[in-house]
Amino acid sequence: MRRVSPVTDFFVIISGGSDRQLKAIVDHIGEETKKQHNVPPWRVEGGSDTGWVLLDYGDVVVHAFLPERRAYYDLEGLWREAPVMVRMQ
Repeated sequence: MRRVSPVTDFFVIISGGSDRQLKAIVDHIGEETKKQHNVPPWRVEGGSDTGWVLLDYGDVVVHAFLPERRAYYDLEGLWREAPVMVRMQ
């Protein structure tokens, strides 16, 4: 992202299959970054019930979506000039 946006260096974009799974993913990321690196998110926006949760760690912003929200917002298309570091499915 650093080549195309002054906002952050990296986006991590994740999908969960249900709001319950989305909440579990987001909770786990928050717990592990705090436990392993002593870094809590600067800000958390949204919620699993809305289909999109954003965890802002400054240099890294995590977007966790339900599939329909991910397709609707299409961040990969919006930021297509940014290089993809890793893609997993």
